Amino acid sequence: MHFASDLQAKIDQLVIETGRAPDKLLEDAMAGYIAELEETRDMLNSRYDDLKSGRVKPIDGEMFFESLRQREEELLKQRSPR
Repeated sequence: MHFASDLQAKIDQLVIETGRAPDKLLEDAMAGYIAELEETRDMLNSRYDDLKSGRVKPIDGEMFFESLRQREEELLKQRSPR
């Protein structure tokens, strides 16, 4: 495989540091990446199923961020010297 020079340099450094063959190093990296993608996809599918079934109610993004801003303001007021 061909990689950008900066990525290839990182791979080469890992090969030196770990003593592992480049193909085994990349195979392990891809296996971890695929496992993470599968886990993320399963989580997203589960969340979609929860929304679709009504077990979880969606929230309005603007309302959420406004409540977050209000909580932050309250925390800052509590911490500010009087």
